[in-house]
Amino acid sequence: MSDVAPTLAPIAERLLGGPLPVRLCAWDGSEAGPPDAPRVVLRSPRAVRRLLWQPGELGLAQAYISGDLDVEGDLTDALRAVGHALREHSATPSRVGLAARARAAARTARIGAVGPPPSAPAAWQGPLSEFYERLLDPSMAYSCAYWTSHDPSYGLADAQRDKLEVICRKLGLVPGARLLDIGCGWGALALYAADRHKAQVTAVTQVPEERDFVRERVGELGLGQFVEVVLSDYRDLPGGQYEAVACVETGEHVGHDQYPRLARTLHGMLRPGGRALVQQLSRAAAGGGFLALDAYLAPGLHTRPLGDTIGLLEAAGLEVRSSESLREHYVRTVGAWREALEAQWDALRLLAGDDIARRWRLYLAGGALAFEERRMGVDQILAVRPTGRGVSGMPDTPAAWYPALEVA
Repeated sequence: MSDVAPTLAPIAERLLGGPLPVRLCAWDGSEAGPPDAPRVVLRSPRAVRRLLWQPGELGLAQAYISGDLDVEGDLTDALRAVGHALREHSATPSRVGLAARARAAARTARIGAVGPPPSAPAAWQGPLSEFYERLLDPSMAYSCAYWTSHDPSYGLADAQRDKLEVICRKLGLVPGARLLDIGCGWGALALYAADRHKAQVTAVTQVPEERDFVRERVGELGLGQFVEVVLSDYRDLPGGQYEAVACVETGEHVGHDQYPRLARTLHGMLRPGGRALVQQLSRAAAGGGFLALDAYLAPGLHTRPLGDTIGLLEAAGLEVRSSESLREHYVRTVGAWREALEAQWDALRLLAGDDIARRWRLYLAGGALAFEERRMGVDQILAVRPTGRGVSGMPDTPAAWYPALEVA
């Protein structure tokens, strides 16, 4: 008798606090739930076991990354349906008590789903440069783009170029200006600032693979006189000599306890009148974030509400001059990355392994939803180190800081 899905459906409905929002398809061929809803496939009893031990987002993420659970169709639609059901009924599966779990375990014992907790997915040890080269645009920019057009011919590479240009204009780069790029990644900003604005760039990373990649690109582009690539902790660099400092989606990785030191370092690296540009992920003050992102997809990521970050920068002595939300831009950026991932799915699975590919699919699907629903955001914060007399040296209006972009 095939009865796994009918056995699990009422348990799931109690945890969700309402009707099942997905079509549940079990390993024995049984199904339950609305026939026209997203189809969630339980490949083995381990999927149920993961959810019994860790109800909610983290258990679902574990089951999906490990391949014990799958989704037929659009993964974002399935996540959206489950999230809507949880909010509609104010349910919190992650807080299910021991008694409720024991009752669920008793009902699932007869389908072979009870047992010790399966091991969690191993932490991602990346980066994998070839994987990123296939997924990202040619600049290898691994951060939110800046979309200035909805023309079908305007794509991710254009939006990343415009993001780099916006950053350079906000920083007021001129030929010879000294720019410190903290957490330079694959070198998109460093190379662009040197090539297009003739800035003198110090690109800093703690990842040898990134250092080697950027140095190779510097040589290929003939930018050796403009770009120095340094393998170092940013805190070990001499300060007080830069006209501009950029920290593009790097501050999320230093940890809550270390962020005040990062903010002081940004201040200390600048000469008086120098500018700092911080582009950083944020989370909503209440009910924000994407738990699986922190746990399995980007371990060590620490997000906070935008206001808290601004407060930390100001406490370090910087004067915040503007903050621009790029939340909708990230939805489009993630969408472009998803298209690239799905178009090369089989090749990327072979290159990086099924585990890494599934992590990325979950990250992009869940991340898009988190930004779409305002649980997460991303912002560009422009700050200045005032002179001793409190003079910022900034033009009076934002339009004078960085002229409007011309759409390519």
